[in-house]
Amino acid sequence: MHAQTGRMLIEARQAPDVCEAQLERNATLVREAGRRLRDLAPPFAATLARGSSDQAAGFAKHLLEIHAGIPTLSHAPSVGSLYRASSPHFRDIPLIAISQSGRSPDLIAASEDAQRQGAIVVALVNDTASPLAALADITIPVHAGAETSVAATKSFIATLVALTHLVSEWSGDDALLGALSGIGPRLREAAAQDWSAALPYLVPASDLLVLGRGPTLPIAGEAALKLKETAGLYAEAFSSAEVAHGPMTLVKAGDPVLAFGPGDVSAHGLHERLADFAARGAPVIAAGPAEDIAAATIQFPAPAGEHPVIGAIAAIQSFYDLANAVAIARGRDPDRPPHLAKVTRTL
Repeated sequence: MHAQTGRMLIEARQAPDVCEAQLERNATLVREAGRRLRDLAPPFAATLARGSSDQAAGFAKHLLEIHAGIPTLSHAPSVGSLYRASSPHFRDIPLIAISQSGRSPDLIAASEDAQRQGAIVVALVNDTASPLAALADITIPVHAGAETSVAATKSFIATLVALTHLVSEWSGDDALLGALSGIGPRLREAAAQDWSAALPYLVPASDLLVLGRGPTLPIAGEAALKLKETAGLYAEAFSSAEVAHGPMTLVKAGDPVLAFGPGDVSAHGLHERLADFAARGAPVIAAGPAEDIAAATIQFPAPAGEHPVIGAIAAIQSFYDLANAVAIARGRDPDRPPHLAKVTRTL
């Protein structure tokens, strides 16, 4: 699938090289950060982000709760930036602030307010000269390089890899750390996967449910956001379990559903859920382990036996090519979405 190749797609295809270099460049830094956070032994952690970075924060929550056993909450930026009401319970708590630019005023203000209460700010940023990086107690560079397309792609993937690296060192999860060593080849394979069979269903769509669960729920969130942002397609992400609590009643014959199947126990019930959508005439487009997506209309199988975290990261790598093609087919310029800017300056 090679639609018109603009900055978004060029940058997305740089992600495999970026991530390989990042792991090498950050090895000592992340090992030390992981040791420091492990010694801190916090009762919980928090994330702070907006936009695509907030989907990465959801990925951090999954990693920390499943692989490190640390409950993780999402700290709303306005609590610190507008209300100045960050809790004193943040003392000695890691606050993971995620921002490609490191220059969003609300994230900076919220980080400062949390620090006032004793939080340990851990910044994951692409721009290490940014104000967020300067104020952080621990800074993890994602090393994505310049990203000029408004829609973040390689920086999002690089952030997922940096989070996985950090949590693997923090938790001492050798299996997760070992799985990361093959991220470059896996992302290249994912970037080459052809998802163009989904185009006839997505290009004319007026709305879309995007499903994920466990490690792929934030992937579904990022996919939905990118389709809104680049293609003008109203897409909404739900857990494949949560969708049964109301939203699935909106889907009728002809309405497409996009699903990112997880490669772990959270795939429980996915086959039946997709079969239910297909039975009512909804075209189901699904990526994931073959046995879990067998009921889908269009299937993009994942390699058997791959680590579920790596599989989730690979899925968004494949999806970016599709998002680019959908946007162009709908008459949009994915590099320059209307009304959006690279740095969002909210407070």
